[in-house]
Amino acid sequence: MFQISSLASGYGQSQILHDLNLKVEKQEIVAVMGRNGMGKTTLFKTLMGIVPQTAGSVQVDGQEVAGLETHQRVASGVAYVPQGRMIFPSMTVLENIQTGLPAAAGGKVPDDLYALFPVLHDMRKRKGGNLSGGQQQQLAIARALATNPKVLLLDEPTEGIQPSIIKDIARTLKEIRSIRDLTIVVSEQVLSFTMEIADRFLVIEKGRFVLEESAANADEATISRYLSV
Repeated sequence: MFQISSLASGYGQSQILHDLNLKVEKQEIVAVMGRNGMGKTTLFKTLMGIVPQTAGSVQVDGQEVAGLETHQRVASGVAYVPQGRMIFPSMTVLENIQTGLPAAAGGKVPDDLYALFPVLHDMRKRKGGNLSGGQQQQLAIARALATNPKVLLLDEPTEGIQPSIIKDIARTLKEIRSIRDLTIVVSEQVLSFTMEIADRFLVIEKGRFVLEESAANADEATISRYLSV
């Protein structure tokens, strides 16, 4: 469903990502883990066309999206929840979700989004900036799902969120995967969260994948060493 081959990118003369390769199957959840500054966010921004790639291929369901503008990648089936959520604080919950809807939806939010995030239905008239961090994260995910994606990219979804809400998000992501037939790639530093949701783990260090393990074979101690400062 999602494949990157020999991907490289960076900022100006500084190359950050080096020859990355990854193939993600339909309905698979893959966690990309690493310390701050190792290239996780740059990877996601490159996949969305925000950071220009200098080499390689990015395919969604067999379609090449490298070279497309960000909105064209969204139309091709890639949705992105950025680090820090980046919701529109002065707009209502409903208006935030509507920004992700295709024009054909006529502004109507699909019922399954509110079923997945009932708190958003209750707070649909509230300003996004008045929500808690966990509620804003749910809103950011709902806005991304409104685009009806094939692949969902989540960058540091647990950042600044209390543990009880993290568990709710983990449970919801697994539910989304089944209901929406979705492929999910998540970047994260919280190992307990990814151990709960991921089918496979990749560790990124200095812009290169240095470890890959299936959930069945993952060694928490080894992954933790890569994540420690």
